[in-house]
Amino acid sequence: MGIAVTGAISHYLLGNASTIPYLIAPMGASAVLLFGVPASPLAQPWSIIGGNLVSATVGVTCAMFIHDPVEAAAVAIAGAICAMFTLRCVHPPSGAVALTAVLGGPAVHALGYEFVFEPVALQSFTLLISALVYHKATGHRYPHAVRPAKTAQPATAPGGFSRADLEAVLRDRDELLDIDTDDLESLLRETEIRAYARSFGELNCADVMTRDVVSITPATTVGEARTLLKRHDIKALPVVDEKRHVKGIVTRADLAEEGLGRHPLRALLQTLRSGVAAHPADGVRVSTIMSTHVRSISGETPIVQLLGIFAGRGHHHVPVVDGERRLVGIVTQADLISGLYRQAQPLQSQSA
Repeated sequence: MGIAVTGAISHYLLGNASTIPYLIAPMGASAVLLFGVPASPLAQPWSIIGGNLVSATVGVTCAMFIHDPVEAAAVAIAGAICAMFTLRCVHPPSGAVALTAVLGGPAVHALGYEFVFEPVALQSFTLLISALVYHKATGHRYPHAVRPAKTAQPATAPGGFSRADLEAVLRDRDELLDIDTDDLESLLRETEIRAYARSFGELNCADVMTRDVVSITPATTVGEARTLLKRHDIKALPVVDEKRHVKGIVTRADLAEEGLGRHPLRALLQTLRSGVAAHPADGVRVSTIMSTHVRSISGETPIVQLLGIFAGRGHHHVPVVDGERRLVGIVTQADLISGLYRQAQPLQSQSA
């Protein structure tokens, strides 16, 4: 889809009579990175835009001043690599952009530095926008911006490593590793958790979950949901359909005024449909504000597998579903801590 959109927009803007190619081959390699491995540092927005533009500029310059094509190609690739490393925008397909500027033939050579803008810049930006829309629609995190370290996380763990240790090791290496630092840290943390899990037994989520789950339907109003949270002294309400399939979840933060402020237009329209209640937002249906991307687990899941979900992904409440995906319980952070404590007791007795 990204390549189709890029080609179509280039065709529309440049016209049928244009000698500028609607698509250049390096866009295919860029698409592999942007759509296939979006977590790679080589696939980030600055990498594709900066890498392609600087490489195109270097390639055109070499083609203009070095007449031997093989020599021009060699210098263009070397210059593009140096420039991309200097500007921290390494993008492998950009090497092909530099090569295209040198070996693209009379039509490309006739463009001169216009080649940098049309087609390279035009197609690079269009492909990038297509990737941003695609990953947003499919729920993938892109771009992979560097996130600040969580202050709540200890600087180091006993027998483990800290973020500072990881960054120091990466700085000491004399080569670029094709992995984001955040992703590398997450992988190592989850590896530590799995190693930790092997020392425990097999206490399952069904053993620690809260079975009497207070749930609501998408048609439940905000006012009713607030009342349920207060009456039962809980922090989250799973949203289920008539077959008890989980459709979303609503938390106290979602029902607070500042939470509703994230959807002011939806809240206003729903309030107008439902009528004005005691609170301006009480008549809003929870379907307009609930989180629809809900992580659920089965009752057979070992509780140690929840450590990564709660510790690394910001979850506080995880619905438990049966084989037919129907809600049967919910595990909170308190349930997890209680389960880990129960599971640790036999190990402590054995060691004693």
